[in-house]
Amino acid sequence: MKALGLAFGAVASLLLIFVGGFFMGYVGWSNDANGFEADIPAQYTQMKNAYDNGWKSVVEIAQVPTMQQAAYKDVYDGVMKGRYGADGSKAMLQFIKEQNPTLDPALYTKIQQKVEIFHNEFEAAQTNIIARKQAYQRFLTATTSGRLYNFIGHYPRIRCGVPAGQPDDYQIVTSDKTETDFQNHKSEPLNLLKNK
Repeated sequence: MKALGLAFGAVASLLLIFVGGFFMGYVGWSNDANGFEADIPAQYTQMKNAYDNGWKSVVEIAQVPTMQQAAYKDVYDGVMKGRYGADGSKAMLQFIKEQNPTLDPALYTKIQQKVEIFHNEFEAAQTNIIARKQAYQRFLTATTSGRLYNFIGHYPRIRCGVPAGQPDDYQIVTSDKTETDFQNHKSEPLNLLKNK
């Protein structure tokens, strides 16, 4: 009888260790899954933030040359009328060395740099969300424990394209040209002089 009690105790202890280990493993796995589900929307918000701040900066900086040009025009008109009168100079020969205002080309360089920074920051944000979704996909499906725990947990609980082909509320931003090129599997070289 004593041997039967010891055997029953040993089996119960092993069962308790197995169930406890399984439960603790699931709790840890579920915490990680919830972390992914918090990170993906947060990264999507950061991607929107990078896009919003980037294009606003470019638009705001691009206005500076137009503002500078308008200011030069006002100053230049005033200088010319003050120098030569409302009807301009009527002299046959004029021996005056003119110093006309010019637009600073550094402003255009700054705009180009800001556009490049905008593209780089936005690309990094989009790359980050793609990587997080790929990691979540692997986390849920690439291991036996992930598949087993997910059978119990039923993740994902957000619409993030995981597993592949599922609805995705956190897609990257692209353009009509890119979508068309990828549908047709063809792309033409970029022609910067097309509008000229």
